[in-house]
Amino acid sequence: MSGTFVGIDVGGTNVKIGLFDSDLKLISKTSITTEAEMGPDVVIDNMAKTVEKLLTEANLSLSDITGIGIGTPGPAKYSEGIIIKSTNMPKFINVPICKMLNEKLGAPVVFDNDANVACWGEFAVGAGKGVKDMVFFTLGTGIGGGVVSNGELVHGCDENGAELGHMIIHPDGRQCNCGQRGCVEAYASADSTARRATEAIEGGAESSLKKVLDKKGKITSKDIYQHLASGDKLAKEITDGTAKALAITCINMLHTTEPKRIVFAGGMIAAGDVLLNRIKEYFDEHIWTLKKEYVEICFATLGEDAGIIGAAALAQHTKQQGKLK
Repeated sequence: MSGTFVGIDVGGTNVKIGLFDSDLKLISKTSITTEAEMGPDVVIDNMAKTVEKLLTEANLSLSDITGIGIGTPGPAKYSEGIIIKSTNMPKFINVPICKMLNEKLGAPVVFDNDANVACWGEFAVGAGKGVKDMVFFTLGTGIGGGVVSNGELVHGCDENGAELGHMIIHPDGRQCNCGQRGCVEAYASADSTARRATEAIEGGAESSLKKVLDKKGKITSKDIYQHLASGDKLAKEITDGTAKALAITCINMLHTTEPKRIVFAGGMIAAGDVLLNRIKEYFDEHIWTLKKEYVEICFATLGEDAGIIGAAALAQHTKQQGKLK
């Protein structure tokens, strides 16, 4: 089956791998432990062996692969195929991942930031299908992002643009893990939402969430949205703060790239309409009045497969442009 694309989503804990046909229909997929502590040679060798195993099970061979796409966390030189550094994989320093995988599988490889890859998946076949301009946010431990402008991913002059979680929305505000203060990530990620609730309770705020904190020693964003549904006032205050931070960020991105669609993904979207509708309400409340805006704000549709789908779709797109080498 010619026109087979491989999508690889590299995480600090697991590596997800999928085979796709020329229409980006999933042929098969699997997940393996990253074993990042073993170093890049072992990790990349395991990737290659797993791809070969999937091919064999699908009655395909290496010669059937048209292209391979990879999504990885951390800063990189994407045009050169080199991972500069990775927080989740400390032994990955200046690793030529594209070259190494190409040597093992004999197929051209392209790679990008994991958030960009998930963004491209939603753009190509998910919630962003049919538009040319899209902004993408992942809401999890932190906040990642991606921007598609006129049908292409935005990378910036040093190829590490679209770090949307680190836009400052509160100058001199809360400390962010990146070293800045006031980033949207410090207010609206799953972890920071939970952290703000914990701090409020420890500061004496009354809330049914205190029982959760006392029992488990921690609060999650899931807990907060569950208690919001039960009418807890602190849960409402905290989740309103999260929604408002995200709405302000959407407004900033609207005025920067003017997307047709803004897509939210990640674990926090499990909160559902209570989160999405509040973001829209704050967006409408704070957006300018000079002209009516028609940007669509919605949730992603590809779920946990966004990374492998996006990686395969990126390989296909790069091939169509004649740039897959």
